[in-house]
Amino acid sequence: MPSAAPGPNAAFYVVMNAGSGHSETELRESTIRDVLQAAGRSCHLEVVDDPEKLGEIARRMAQKAKEDDGVVVAAGGDGTINTVAHEAVRQGCLFGVLPQGTFNYFGRTHGIPEDLAEAVHALLDARVTPVQIGMVNDRIFLVNASVGLYPQLLEARELDKRHYGRSRVVAIISALKTALGRYRPLRITLDTEGQTRKLRTPTLFVGNNRLQMEQVGMEPLKIALEEGELAAIAPRSVGKIGMLGLMLRGALGRLGEAENVVAFSFKRLIVKHARLSPRRRIKVATDGEVTHMNMPLEFRVVEGRLKLLKPAAEAAASAPVSAERA
Repeated sequence: MPSAAPGPNAAFYVVMNAGSGHSETELRESTIRDVLQAAGRSCHLEVVDDPEKLGEIARRMAQKAKEDDGVVVAAGGDGTINTVAHEAVRQGCLFGVLPQGTFNYFGRTHGIPEDLAEAVHALLDARVTPVQIGMVNDRIFLVNASVGLYPQLLEARELDKRHYGRSRVVAIISALKTALGRYRPLRITLDTEGQTRKLRTPTLFVGNNRLQMEQVGMEPLKIALEEGELAAIAPRSVGKIGMLGLMLRGALGRLGEAENVVAFSFKRLIVKHARLSPRRRIKVATDGEVTHMNMPLEFRVVEGRLKLLKPAAEAAASAPVSAERA
């Protein structure tokens, strides 16, 4: 259940991802500072213009927030939010979000405004709400994690965005181009709750976001997420035309009707690769950021570890549901 708001003088430690242009970054920074200053709140803000330094800056700001009984805030897309949330969980400090990405699944799910000034104002009267996170090995994810084709898609999308700009149209076209290209299917074994299944699939996708499940038409998995589980989706190897059809179904919100998709919910899942021995590394995407991890992969759900500042109205609306399930 949501708790009381942070202290009235709690300081905000903001980690802001630099925008596509200097003037845009300055405008966003001044908006954040102006709103908090007008409210008489302390603001410590660092702009991240080098992605390699994001983790280090997030760690330092989360430590300061913990020491000061303050709030560490992520201003950026889902990847930036993931990195800062990871440090917030490690430090046990409060966590706020100013969504500034392309899809903003995490922020939209929790009713956080996409308009920057509105989102900053929402922090001022927000309530602390424990939020479920997913983990793959030692890395958290708030929206999704994946192996196989999907990490390749994300890498190609990032490259295309650098050339053609950050928009949902560019993201969709890039995804189609990658899905119709060449890729090697995964041969994996899935172990969950005493059951084992072998699967040949282009990609394994694990979701932790009910809005995303709802958009692709996976209503049962959306319900499972609300009940404290994670959602696994793995299309069977179907060829390029079949893959295009699955992507079209997902775009139309009808993926749940597809016959060539394996989908289930779980609390803990072990993934082994037939061709990779233990200690071999594989590409894994977590909330849009691609890293390499050792096999086997362990996916699991962790409830209530992330202490999110949620807009007061959203927190109040979710309170009866949480109380009923408790």
